[in-house]
Amino acid sequence: MARRWIDAMRVAGRFLLWLLAFASAGWGVLALRYFDHLDETLCTALAAAFGVAALVLLAAMVSRRWRRRAALAYLVLFALLLARWFAIEPSNDRDWQPEGARLASADIDGDRITVHNIRNFDYRTETDFTPGYYDKTYDLRQLDAVDLMAVYWMGPAIAHVFLSFGFANGDHLAISIEARKERAEGYSSVKGFFRQYELQYIVADERDVVRVRTNYRRDPPEEVHLYRVVGAPEAARRVLLDYLHEVNALARRPQFYNTLTANCTGNIWLHSRVNPGHVPYSWKILASGYLPEYLYEQGRLDTSIPFDELQRRSVINPLAVAADQAPDFSRRIRAGLGLAQDPAAGAAAQSR
Repeated sequence: MARRWIDAMRVAGRFLLWLLAFASAGWGVLALRYFDHLDETLCTALAAAFGVAALVLLAAMVSRRWRRRAALAYLVLFALLLARWFAIEPSNDRDWQPEGARLASADIDGDRITVHNIRNFDYRTETDFTPGYYDKTYDLRQLDAVDLMAVYWMGPAIAHVFLSFGFANGDHLAISIEARKERAEGYSSVKGFFRQYELQYIVADERDVVRVRTNYRRDPPEEVHLYRVVGAPEAARRVLLDYLHEVNALARRPQFYNTLTANCTGNIWLHSRVNPGHVPYSWKILASGYLPEYLYEQGRLDTSIPFDELQRRSVINPLAVAADQAPDFSRRIRAGLGLAQDPAAGAAAQSR
């Protein structure tokens, strides 16, 4: 009986190793299909060649006679791919789309921060706009609110989430973590796994980063929700400073965006860890559309009303359309939302 169990475990172990090898081969095919901005035809040929070679070797691994040699050959082939893969480096020197052409930076002097290249485009349509940027100095002692923006366009499970930091004088500084795309390059969640995009923190005026989503995007239309995050002002300041340190780091040394590990929600959660008592990681951070509900469950949003009602009230599209280019756009999109006046912030920024 013991012998049978040992034999069964060996068979199961070999099967699991074969499945692992098969999965790695599938990853290798996709990695070569989207390899380092090479010509599409060349990438397709490389992916096909790797796929055929991997299938032949994996099939040979089933045979007792060829198992070891086939396994060794596959390990060598996959190791060569990994070595070349990890040699791919991100760059800040590409032909970028205008929306991501300039990187922001910040000078930090105690409680005084000066942010450079705050994006504020003048939109006529989503694709027809006049680029604009400005620099502005903020007093961290005046930071008293953090709002979470959740943008939906493909159902309840997926949203683009970003934070906007509010100051006592009415200023708002929005920071959206996004994939930085080259000219004529579209976004693909699949490509986002394979070092196709650099990571960018778009530091923007709300009349830009909010209004383009509420007033101009039509294919598909986007629904924007605004939630006030509950927390201490000190926590908000720590999160904003952590954001700005990363903004400066990316200007010096670029990083790759990743659909799973370096994206809008995951990085917000990473920044939130500067605060003690940050919310724990959850699948609702990965399925970003459920992030507001998760924060509500954690007591980081207004819990005085049921979440369904809070979610219904949080939609700002009609307010943003009415405000359009008004200088007090930020005030108008918050009017009537019943936002708590308590200092709200960074601790809940620890979410995404």
